[in-house]
Amino acid sequence: MLVPYYTLIPSAMPETQIIPMWSLLTTALALLIPLGAALVVAGGRPNDEARRVLLASLPAFPLAATAYLAVGFALHYGGIGLQYDNPEFEALVWEWTALTQDWAATWGMAGWAGFFMRDVQNALTYALFLSALPFATTAAMLPMLALSGRAPTLITVLFGLLTAAVGYPAVANWVQGGGWLANLGVNIAAGHGFVDVGGAFLFLLGGGAALAAMFIFLDRRPASDESEAAAPGVWMSALGAGLILVGSIGWLLAWPLTNWETLNATRIALNAWMAAAGGGLAALVLGWLGLARPASLHTARGVVAGCIAGMAGAAFVPLEMALLIGAAAAALMMLAIFLLEDRLRLQDQGGVFATFGLPAGWGLLAVGLFADGTAGVGFNGVGTEQYLGVVGQGVTGLFAAAGFAADWPGQMQAQAVGAAAIFLLAFLAASLLLSPIALLLRGRAAKKEEETK
Repeated sequence: MLVPYYTLIPSAMPETQIIPMWSLLTTALALLIPLGAALVVAGGRPNDEARRVLLASLPAFPLAATAYLAVGFALHYGGIGLQYDNPEFEALVWEWTALTQDWAATWGMAGWAGFFMRDVQNALTYALFLSALPFATTAAMLPMLALSGRAPTLITVLFGLLTAAVGYPAVANWVQGGGWLANLGVNIAAGHGFVDVGGAFLFLLGGGAALAAMFIFLDRRPASDESEAAAPGVWMSALGAGLILVGSIGWLLAWPLTNWETLNATRIALNAWMAAAGGGLAALVLGWLGLARPASLHTARGVVAGCIAGMAGAAFVPLEMALLIGAAAAALMMLAIFLLEDRLRLQDQGGVFATFGLPAGWGLLAVGLFADGTAGVGFNGVGTEQYLGVVGQGVTGLFAAAGFAADWPGQMQAQAVGAAAIFLLAFLAASLLLSPIALLLRGRAAKKEEETK
């Protein structure tokens, strides 16, 4: 059992605190993220497609809530009691691994207790479930947006349901539930293990699925069809970007197990907004240089890309580095749009991969570069008293603050392993599930074409 390192919610609340207002408020704010994401994606499509995209996103919340209750919570937190010594977790001590029993304690791959939350319902598990709903909703919605108009509605819905029930919870277990990615620092001395304080991994998960859908269905568009003129709902992207900015505060602060003794909530929120500012500014400048005019659609997407990229390391990087991370995310986004949509003429369905997936992957790797060591003492059970010979040193990348030792390539190794594992899981699983459907649809289309001749 690992040493507990997070400050937990008190198991018994005073009568004046029966309703955990912090959890309710942060979750309410965080639910703006999936709504904002749907608007950002819809804003990049023509009117008829924008309507279809928005309608496709509507089932995400009921699907996610039902799937997470039935299966997701157990896969996510079924072994959390092995990580945190708290009486409210006493039934959540089952963690499955494909490795031998000797390795099971720190190489967990999925929880295996709490299906339908039977016999595990208490104040703390309610808070965990509540905080996960915005994440599960977003995880279900992103692949559904990517599949909208490509696959039959039933397939799109089932894919979203599967993502909320299995895909997101399994990966979340690796990152938050005591699974193997968080324990890379303990197991192989790779920094503080995989670090993602803002849940950027789920955007990488959705981006991987979107990229797979793009190549499998291979629906090409006319060379000159995708432009701001062809997307009259640009205002949707602007509104969506604003909702994501506001929602990011709740999104980053909602997790009940965050140790606020070693992390600073204000720094987390401010870094996310600085990253968003860097993304918006870079997209504005690059759009102006490339299009000879301000590109409002790209600017809105740049704000979103920067915010997503800044989430993973929001607690650990200085403000100027957050600005740089966001700017680089927007540059990567615009490069991906140019290569995929302008050159290869592939449809990224409003930028699910370029705006969400790619920036998330970059943001995860950026932790291994720019985390300065001033926050996160004992994160993932590593360095609770000292790290790299320095007392009070937290998560650190290549560029450490004065007085701290650089952790290179240790932290980058953990981030690279985690990002690669998450992306490959999403890409390969989506490819495996969607390829037969794409072949069937092509066969039906070819048969119809022959019949009409």
